[in-house]
Formats: sequence, C-alpha cells, structure tokens
Amino acid sequence: MAENKRHMGMKAKNRLSNTLIYILLIIISIVWLIPFVFLVCESFRVESTYQVGYVIPHQWGIDNYVNLFTKTDFPVWFKNTFIIGLFVAVIQTIIVLSMSYTLSRLRFKGRKFLMNVMLILGMFPGFLTMIILYKVLSWFNLTGANSVPGLILVYVASSGMGYYVSKGFFDTISKSLDEAARVDGATRFQVFTKIIMPLAKPIVIYTILTAFMAPWGDFMFAKYIAHATSAGMNVAVGLQNMISTPQSLSANYTMFCAGGVIVAIPITILFMSLQKYYVEGVTGGAVKG
Repeated sequence: MAENKRHMGMKAKNRLSNTLIYILLIIISIVWLIPFVFLVCESFRVESTYQVGYVIPHQWGIDNYVNLFTKTDFPVWFKNTFIIGLFVAVIQTIIVLSMSYTLSRLRFKGRKFLMNVMLILGMFPGFLTMIILYKVLSWFNLTGANSVPGLILVYVASSGMGYYVSKGFFDTISKSLDEAARVDGATRFQVFTKIIMPLAKPIVIYTILTAFMAPWGDFMFAKYIAHATSAGMNVAVGLQNMISTPQSLSANYTMFCAGGVIVAIPITILFMSLQKYYVEGVTGGAVKG
C-alpha cells in the first residue's frame, strides 16, 4: 500500500514537473516568435513606410516586397549572399571533414601540438585580423565590387580549425571498419569516401548547415570589405545600408522588414528540413577525443 502511494506521488510529481517545463518552453517560444511576427506584420504594412506605434497594419499589401525587388539592389545582394554561402558550404565542408578524419584516424608527429595550436588560435576574435585581411584583399582587387570572391576566400581560409565537432563524431565510428577495408586493399581515400562518409551523414549535413549559415548572416567583415559598393554587398550589409540615415529609415523601414522576412525564409526551411541530422551531428560529435 505504501509502495503504491509512493509510486502515485512520484507520478504526480513528474506530471507537475513536465507541465511546468512545457509552460516555460511555451512562454520562451512565444517571446522568441514575437519579434518575427512583428517583422512580418511590418513587412505587409502599406499605409506608411516609417516606424509606427502599433503592430497590426491598418492596410495590408505586398507593395514593400515589390518595391524591394524593383527599386533597390536587393536581387544583387541576395545573389551575392547565395553564391558566397554555396561556395563556402562546399569548400569548407570538404576541408573540415578531411581535417577531422585525419586528426581522428591518423597518428603522426606533432598531431597534438597542431590541435592545441588551432584550439588556441580559434580563441582569438576574428576582427583582430580585419585590417591586415583588408590590405591583402585590396592588393588583389578583391574588395568593393569584387568583394564576393574575397569573402569566400576569407571564410574558407581557416576552415580546418573548426574540426572539433566533426572529429568527435568520427571518433565514435569504430576503427575496425577502417582496418577491415585496408586489409581488403582499400586506400585511405577510399576508406574515407566509401566507408566513413556514408556513416557520417549527420555530421556532413551539420557541417554544411553551419558553413552555409555563417556567411549568410555576416555583417561586420562583409561591410568592411564592400565599403559602400552596392555590387559587392551581401543582404545584411545591403539592408543595413537602406536604413543607415534617419531619412532612409523613414523611407525604407517597411521594405527593410520585407527584406528581413525574405532572408529568413531560406535558412528557416533549410534548418527545419534538416533539423534531425543537425541534432544528431551535434550530439554525436560531443565526445572527448
């Protein structure tokens, strides 16, 4: 009897705890969604172009989206951002996975020292190198209107230092698979591409997602390299440039909100469709190695 009462008490306690957790999560979700709902409402407001003191528009329409594509260089900014994100995602994924597999499977002199050096260098803020990077890119005429290839070069230059999560994932894959393939005559490259990669789908997708999202929302370095040249801007810099003065803020605020909605859509769809693999990649790589 006492055991049943204790069991019922534990169930009631767990039910109450879960209820409180769900309520907290719902509140947090609502708080996170409020700015996006506000952004969407503002993007469809057509009775005025400046900031107002209410959220629900008095008049709805798609004028802001039409004007964004017809009266600004937003298509150019979006194209630049997509090109940068695509190239960085492909190149950085190849570099990161190759470096991670090498550090996970191979043992060579200086391996630990190399890992420690990359770990220490990764602790320094990236903006410390902005001046010298700009000088180097300017020597090769990769700033201003030609900033897209310059940004791609900078984003992928230190990709190998982001090996931590991927290496942890590779450490969870049994090395006996490598040894069996090597005994059958497979090369290291064949083991990597034909044995390990099919088993590493979560970490591959995780690496692609993180590599694509980083340049998609970059602002500071992209603005520094583009230096007010519209042809070389990404969406973050271009949209900020639309509201950089009080006058332009009043004239372009609702178009700015429309641009924010459009920029968020591809990343949201990509992340939601691949969320399962993203979580598996993070948790699978969170091991000591």
